Amino acid sequence: MSDSAASSSSDAKRRVAFLGLGVMGYPMAGHLAKAGLDVTVYNRTFAKAEQWVAEHGGRAARTPREAADGAELVMACVGNDDDLRSVTLGDEGAFAGMKGGTTFVDHTTASANVARELSAVAAKQGLQFIDAPVSGGQAGAQKGTLTIMCGGEKAAFEPAAVTLKHYGAAVTLIGPVGAGQLAKMVNQICIAGLVQGLSEAINFGECSGLDMPLVLEVIGKGAAASWQMDNRGKTMIEGKFDYGFAVDWMRKDLGFCLDEAKRNGAALPVTALVDQFYGDVQGLGGNRFDTSSLIWRLRQLKRAD
Repeated sequence: MSDSAASSSSDAKRRVAFLGLGVMGYPMAGHLAKAGLDVTVYNRTFAKAEQWVAEHGGRAARTPREAADGAELVMACVGNDDDLRSVTLGDEGAFAGMKGGTTFVDHTTASANVARELSAVAAKQGLQFIDAPVSGGQAGAQKGTLTIMCGGEKAAFEPAAVTLKHYGAAVTLIGPVGAGQLAKMVNQICIAGLVQGLSEAINFGECSGLDMPLVLEVIGKGAAASWQMDNRGKTMIEGKFDYGFAVDWMRKDLGFCLDEAKRNGAALPVTALVDQFYGDVQGLGGNRFDTSSLIWRLRQLKRAD
């Protein structure tokens, strides 16, 4: 039996809840329904939850507490630290509806501090908490091929991982609570530097009159190859920036990186500079462009000259 088949059979009909049906959460929850799990969904805009149920079945809940009531596993993918607190804490939060011993898995890209904070609250209520941010973007969520970086206790992670593998191609326990978010910060630091470097390279080649699709095809077979070049190089040349993670979200994530660096003493000079460049993109109106729009900033600067 394959790993995917084993995973599917071992948690079939498991009752779960999923909170947050944005561009990531909507397809992620959909994979759970397709695998045969009993899924209840919650979204701040209830109509979105109703739409999901019409497409996938299951139930739509009016509050996080209602969604979590009776669930064996509760997952969330919301916007930021405050959004996460809003769906977990308080009388209508998920923690209030969860039974002792159950696990909350947070897929939000949030701060390591909020992961530690909510883990402590959960522990006082006899609950388990795993921070599990994802990488792979909207396409990865739709295909069920996300990379999931987890922080928490092994005893909570192992049974949860069976379910997470329905939308995660790689589900890994990195360390204790907060480690998942720290690993995601490492991921975002890498992406920031790579995209800026690729943007400068493409812009340089264009200014030199080179056939850049051909150049990327050639150098993509060598040491300069990267996921960003393979998946964003062509669209960057074409000036198309609606394929992925929005600039607003990236700035949020880089803010977490820079704040954490102040705490742990790490030097992030390039990351800080690229964060400023993304600020320029926002100032030029590119808030909802994807992260590859750093090249758009360079082109705007050239036009201004």
